[in-house]
Amino acid sequence: MNDKIKIGIIICDRYKSCAGGKCFRSIKERAGAFDIYRNKDVELVGYTTCGGCPGGNVEYAPEEMKKNGAEVIHLATGMVVGYPPCPYVDHFKRFIEDKYGLKVVIGTHPIPEKYFLTHTNLDTWNTNEWKEFTVPTLKEKEVRLAYD
Repeated sequence: MNDKIKIGIIICDRYKSCAGGKCFRSIKERAGAFDIYRNKDVELVGYTTCGGCPGGNVEYAPEEMKKNGAEVIHLATGMVVGYPPCPYVDHFKRFIEDKYGLKVVIGTHPIPEKYFLTHTNLDTWNTNEWKEFTVPTLKEKEVRLAYD
């Protein structure tokens, strides 16, 4: 590994009891949205929830993560695959990038197949905006099944 990147992860508050297993696994495997770091060491410097709708913790958590060296904030895949998907994800991205000057990536681990099927059947992600939001984490079926 050549370089080091420090990241923070913000998860949806409805999954606040999530232990982060898929996120941590995907960091290790450089899967999902973490494939952009395949040639880097990744250090996680913060992991928290958004604080619940409408995301009050998003106003403050990135500041602490930045103080810990975060260069990129990942908005967890749960914000994309939950039902309904987070209606604030674009606001969070724009706010964090503008206020803290940090790059924001929407997604962490690959989208599991069961969520892909549900959202496909419900036509949830059939807008240009959501198609763009799923790009970092929507991988081929084999990977989706591995993260089910």
